[in-house]
Amino acid sequence: MSLYSEYLAEIETRKTELGLNPKPIDSAELLSEIIAQIKDTTNEHREDSLKFFIYNTLPGTTPAAGVKAQFLKEIVLGEEKVEEITPEFALELLSHMKGGPSVEALLDLALSDDEAVAKPAAEVLKTQVYLYEADTERLETAYKAGNAIAKDVLESYAKAEFFTKLPDVPEKIEVVTYIAAEGDISTDLLSPGNQAHSRADRELHGKCMITPEAQQEIVELGKKHPNAKVMLIAEKGTMGVGSSRMSGVNNVALWAGEPTSPYIPFVNKAPIVAGTNGIAPIFLTTVDVTGGIGLDLKNWVKKTDENGEIVRDANGDPVLEEAYSVATGTVLTIDTKAKKLYNGSEELADVSASFTPQKMEFMKAGGSYAVVFGKQLQSFAARTLGVEAPAVYAQSKEVSHEGQGLTAVEKIFNRNAVGVNSDAPLHAGSDVRVKVNIVGSQDTTGPMTCQELESMAASTISPTVDGAYQSGCHTASVWDKKAQANIPKLMSFMNNFGVITARDPKGVYHAMTDVIHKVLNDITVDDRAIIIGGDSHTRMSKGVAFGADSGTVALALATGEAAMPIPESVKVTFKGSMKEHMDFRDVVHATQAQMLKQFAGENVFQGRVIEVQIGTLLADQAFTFTDWSAEMKAKASICISDNETMVASLELAKSRIQIMIDKGMDNEANMLQGLIDLADKRIAEIKSGEVPALAPDDNAKYYAEVVIDLDQIDEPMIADPDVNNEDVSKRYTHDVIRPVSYYDGKPVDLGFVGSCMVHKGDMQIIAQMLRNLEELNGSVEFKAPLVVAPPTYNIVDELKAEGDWEVLAKYAGFEFDDAKPKEAARTKYDNILYLERPGCNLCMGNQEKAEPGDTVIATSTRLFQGRVVADSDEKKGESLLGSTPLVVLSTVLGRFPTTEEYKQAVEGIDLTKFAPPSEDLAVAPKFEADVAVKRV
Repeated sequence: MSLYSEYLAEIETRKTELGLNPKPIDSAELLSEIIAQIKDTTNEHREDSLKFFIYNTLPGTTPAAGVKAQFLKEIVLGEEKVEEITPEFALELLSHMKGGPSVEALLDLALSDDEAVAKPAAEVLKTQVYLYEADTERLETAYKAGNAIAKDVLESYAKAEFFTKLPDVPEKIEVVTYIAAEGDISTDLLSPGNQAHSRADRELHGKCMITPEAQQEIVELGKKHPNAKVMLIAEKGTMGVGSSRMSGVNNVALWAGEPTSPYIPFVNKAPIVAGTNGIAPIFLTTVDVTGGIGLDLKNWVKKTDENGEIVRDANGDPVLEEAYSVATGTVLTIDTKAKKLYNGSEELADVSASFTPQKMEFMKAGGSYAVVFGKQLQSFAARTLGVEAPAVYAQSKEVSHEGQGLTAVEKIFNRNAVGVNSDAPLHAGSDVRVKVNIVGSQDTTGPMTCQELESMAASTISPTVDGAYQSGCHTASVWDKKAQANIPKLMSFMNNFGVITARDPKGVYHAMTDVIHKVLNDITVDDRAIIIGGDSHTRMSKGVAFGADSGTVALALATGEAAMPIPESVKVTFKGSMKEHMDFRDVVHATQAQMLKQFAGENVFQGRVIEVQIGTLLADQAFTFTDWSAEMKAKASICISDNETMVASLELAKSRIQIMIDKGMDNEANMLQGLIDLADKRIAEIKSGEVPALAPDDNAKYYAEVVIDLDQIDEPMIADPDVNNEDVSKRYTHDVIRPVSYYDGKPVDLGFVGSCMVHKGDMQIIAQMLRNLEELNGSVEFKAPLVVAPPTYNIVDELKAEGDWEVLAKYAGFEFDDAKPKEAARTKYDNILYLERPGCNLCMGNQEKAEPGDTVIATSTRLFQGRVVADSDEKKGESLLGSTPLVVLSTVLGRFPTTEEYKQAVEGIDLTKFAPPSEDLAVAPKFEADVAVKRV
């Protein structure tokens, strides 16, 4: 059977079983067959083949794109004749292919000796921005050899005509509202984790957004209001909290956006989303990638009494009242010039934050990528011509306050800033390009990152990236057919791209399923590094890390840069003493609870960087705080450590990287060895006093300062989804933090210790609790299942060497076996200990899940509806979050323990020790030393 026949069979299956259109083509072999059928004017499949070739072939650097570009070039040259594809149409098709082989073909044509071909090809080339070094070198060489066409193209690039000649953003944009949900909308609603396998198949994945009924309602709204765009809204909540999903924005764009190109299937752009409390930071970045708009509506406000005091409900929470209605079907107008939202002539809200000069450029260019590449291309052309580039793009916003010190995040951005004009220190609000040091891609968004790299015609990692890793942790639990189809292909692509991969396509080293955040935490070897990762929990305890969508990850891999405003910071310090029976996880939860209490319910962390003075906690333990900051809705978190602790954390990182090297994971560029060399350099700087451990200036300015009183923490603290709250907008947030005594014997159906929130110490705590219980009772009996998933293989190896794994295995009714990985997700649980493969496990909800309706107590980070546990017909599933010792004891008892039971169970166990720094770690300002590198 030919590939085309197989394709037709697949088309029929997709149509009859899924109601889908033909899958876009990325195979060079299949497209070659299609081209052969186009050339054969008598072929029965010629008409369909033409449609597939023109409208259903993926662009960029896909194998199919190379074949398509070559055939189009032959048509332009007259070497092939196709009645339906004239040379002019062939050039138009090349113009929509977004770089790579299409730019190579356009350069071949534009730099040819045939002026009749060269001139029209050059005009198309002037519209392209995705040029890489090999492309620009060809132009530069031709220009220096006196080629007039090359000069003409470079002059156009220097003027950035590829941008200036695009249509401006409309001054008035009509929208019709659609309330997607009440309360915070997690990206799980827009792109469910259990459908992660289909994300690279955009049309198929689009079917999982919200519900089929919601999709139809959006379509009908669009038909009813053809001049308006449907705007999806999180009523009384924040849009896009949780994971950093490009697929979520892709789905919204698919149903409520507009096509990127008539020749690129199912790739839409420019969605409009909104929330009463705005858009989650990572999600907003993803909206920018597509040239979309994200609005902060502020349509519900805190109610005040006649004295101006905030009115509170029985729980002490502020009562909200509606400032204006955005009920589904309301037609509103966005004035992009006045930067206001109107209902008719009535002004509803100032939305100027959504229409900064930079965001307007993203909208005009069709997305942020085109702006990044456009700026680089303009700079190259002006430099090559020896002219000054005209100010086409909005100037980078450079905010500097004389005499004001720098926060930790301001120091990191100043250190890594690229293309800054001023020599003065930059403060929060500055909009800058920065060098990215470490990049991470995870496996359920990785296939989309590959697509993004192909679409921007990138073929190899930027040489300025210090380290990059592709994980396999999100699909670690079950090696099912979906994983077997997607993961090897992903690993092969990333390995060839120059990324260190969890799975070796050549089979030299054992496949790792280590949690990505743990690996990134280990390979970050500089406390002034910037890390970009394809997950909201990319929050390292060294440097500053930003969770990002798959597109931003791709951009960082391809260019080694990112662009963003320098965020504001919130300073967090501690006072008092941590009680011996408390776990550091309780400190993390108490931080959130005390912050909300101190600021009358306002989350001052949201959208900002938390700078927490950890002091003497090593990177593994400190990560517990930075990791949870995603649930605090913070943009990022930075741990401020003393010099000795930072050196110890870097030494630990070196040892972990060396293990990766010893396993054979380093690549031809010796990326991992390069990281060890960088760690040695940084350690020497700290020890010599040349560049001490990162610390803010003592006269830095913060949005807020929060002091956490450790003396107030006397019970294990639990984050509760509050599934039965009468106010639906308050369910499934991470803001309800309660002490264990609140639950008073509440039954527990399942416990989970795992995900990125635990480290080796947590596994040791489990082992010690089992020893204690065995000594007390002669044996250990679980009255509820306990699932344990260590974060990394290193931890398993160390536990085996030290004897703790033997204790865990003794009481395990199931122990993972890499030689025989599970091929199907577990649906029922016995009251035993399950020792699962390292990885994310239940926290992801895409493979393993608790039984519907269960009450789960977990060390996980996710309590969203349906994530860890779905609802049953009888009961809502609950995912309550707490510390490792609390989870273990709850499964042994089959219920939440009393405080006294808990204290007895952990007596004598060395829980995570934390003593706050005895003094503020801020330092006297010294800008030059903190920047430590010359700005580029």
